[in-house]
Amino acid sequence: MQTGAFSLSLTVKDLKASRAFYEKLGFAVFHGDEDRHHLIMRNGETVIGLFQGMFDKNILTFNPGWDGTARPVEDFTDVRDLQRRLREQGVAFAVEADESSTGPAHFVVVDPDGNPILFDQHV
Repeated sequence: MQTGAFSLSLTVKDLKASRAFYEKLGFAVFHGDEDRHHLIMRNGETVIGLFQGMFDKNILTFNPGWDGTARPVEDFTDVRDLQRRLREQGVAFAVEADESSTGPAHFVVVDPDGNPILFDQHV
């Protein structure tokens, strides 16, 4: 099962303050929009997303169809196929993708400890 690029989506109170903090740790913005309250930052192969006012909790995020630099990849497992495979294994969903659709879609599962995991396909 190919889950795609991984990042940690952090819910932040002050996007500018969080950006400044993570820049001190060597992260640089490579995607996002401060006016829309989100930034994606990288430090080497490590990717984090900063989201102000968009989520209640931090979220583990997988992006099927993207590499670690948010570029499309040719060979990937579509998010709807991932959803079907997980459903067959008895995984419950907090949010489901429309399996009759194509292209961008997402679903959310929650691990046994209450951590949300977002599978967010942009291609």
